[in-house]
Amino acid sequence: MRAKRESELSVLQNEILEAVATGVAFVRIADSLCRRAEALAPGVYCTIASVDAAGLLHPVAAPSLPASYGEALDGLTIGPEVGSCGTAAYFGSPVEVVDIATDPRWADHKEFVLPMGLKACWSSPIKSPEGRVVGTFAFYYLNSRGPSVMERQLVDTCVHLCSIAMERAEVSRRLQHLAYHDQLTGLHNRYAFDEVVSRNMAAPEHSFGLLLLDIDNLKQVNDSMGHSVGDGLIREVGHRLANVDADAGVFRLGGDEFAVICHKCRNAPSLAELADRLLSEMERHYECEGNTIIPQVTIGGVVSDQDGASADILRQNADLALYHAKQTARGEYIHFNPGLRTSIQRRVEQIALLDKALDEDRVFAHFQPVVCMKKAKIVGVEALARIRTPDGEVISAGAFAMGLTDSKNAFRLTGCMLEQIASAMRDWMDQGLELRHVALNLSTVDFQRGNLEERLRRPFAAHNVPLSYLQLEVTENVLMDQEVTSQVVRLRARGIQVALDDFGTGYASLSHLKDFPLDYIKIDKSFVDCLLTDTACSAIVEALISMAHKMRIGIIAEGIETTDQAARLMEIGCPLAQGYHYFRPVDGDTISTLLRSFDGKSGKRTVDATSARKLA
Repeated sequence: MRAKRESELSVLQNEILEAVATGVAFVRIADSLCRRAEALAPGVYCTIASVDAAGLLHPVAAPSLPASYGEALDGLTIGPEVGSCGTAAYFGSPVEVVDIATDPRWADHKEFVLPMGLKACWSSPIKSPEGRVVGTFAFYYLNSRGPSVMERQLVDTCVHLCSIAMERAEVSRRLQHLAYHDQLTGLHNRYAFDEVVSRNMAAPEHSFGLLLLDIDNLKQVNDSMGHSVGDGLIREVGHRLANVDADAGVFRLGGDEFAVICHKCRNAPSLAELADRLLSEMERHYECEGNTIIPQVTIGGVVSDQDGASADILRQNADLALYHAKQTARGEYIHFNPGLRTSIQRRVEQIALLDKALDEDRVFAHFQPVVCMKKAKIVGVEALARIRTPDGEVISAGAFAMGLTDSKNAFRLTGCMLEQIASAMRDWMDQGLELRHVALNLSTVDFQRGNLEERLRRPFAAHNVPLSYLQLEVTENVLMDQEVTSQVVRLRARGIQVALDDFGTGYASLSHLKDFPLDYIKIDKSFVDCLLTDTACSAIVEALISMAHKMRIGIIAEGIETTDQAARLMEIGCPLAQGYHYFRPVDGDTISTLLRSFDGKSGKRTVDATSARKLA
């Protein structure tokens, strides 16, 4: 009998853990767990409730009880005499009530369960790994009794499973929140903005106004008053924008750029009136750390059914209006008109710039090191494209990024970079320098044009460099394509490493980590930026590092710029890091020098940013 019970509990545990691992919603997991528990303990009515940060109970699952049970439970404040569940949550320990009718802890609440025929209740708290009560797991009985030995064993298993499932659900919820919210302002972010615009444009009646805004002179504020003041200014502007019109949706798109969507603004005059109110809201002084600032924004605007037939065109035209306003009327508002096409010309110019540089062999690679923090050792590099102008000036990728919107340019650039990184890797190997990988970003077009395996193999074979040294960085959005995933599986079979780049900025689903064929995860800079100032962000980064370790996936933190960020990442177990705190991108010869200096054998305990920059 005991062996059978243990087998049944093992099956239950495996079923629930599989559901957790595959990303099944917690409500479904809770319902399934209650039903399975009731099947294993006949005559029992099982319930699961959550406890929010304010100490309020909320029903999650009670499959065998009427809806009135959940309605009565929802919103109850936990306390010393709030039934079995409220009391168990309040004290953080199990509560056994063998007679609901007479127990004082049920005095104020028994009227909503006694009519159901429920006479006894045993409730156990569900706790987070930190010991915080996050829910309750309860058994109700139709007769006055306490739990049996078998039921105690069953509940111990179920409470443990609930703790795991609720922790995973909380991490997923936070990731979802981070994916769609800006951490500095609390506003919705670019991803949320893109979805809202696309959804609105797809609606039959889609007339709405769209404003794009830039904070003027933010760089000067950062440079002269410090980034903390600049961040404060961004928060203040976001707060003021959100307070102007309750019916308008406000988004921070990144950096100094915001967007406002207003469904009441269905023509140019009404949109201009809203823009004027936003500009007026900026006229009040802002005090921060002893500095007085008068915020100033520049605004461009469009109306959906007049200024763009699709979401992409509408956003592009709003960008054109904002760009023109910044060039000709800073601190004011300009509405789009078809003549504002200078940025399109810029795109054409950048496409031509990159195309000509590729034709004339003026595109070359710089490399940014990836550091093992504990060993003070460079273990890899990421290859980044640069252009050398005819007069010798070096142009970084940001200055020709629009040139990569041309698929021909993007395809050619990958081929050019592959040849250069294979040659550089051969040179480092010939010098006896140790390096795990050289990474290269791939775009969707690289997978769509076909023959990718051969394109990768050919330059590495020509330089006699094993493909195992090549690491391909691919964003989550690219990997969502099943055909891309299939190609990645084949590439890994050839020994090529694959890194998920900018993790946390795309769909941010934990289940993707299970589905994607990965060797490394690169934590996006946006997570690193808020690591020291946002406890939720810090907790999520720590959870990601722990999960990656358990899944045997390497993890690299991008964009480390300060000693404090590096120290915190080391503290929570992040093994690899990349960013300006350590090294800026440099040429291959400088990488050789750096590899000799930061080889993990020189006695250095940490990578000293100052000395590293001197060498670089």
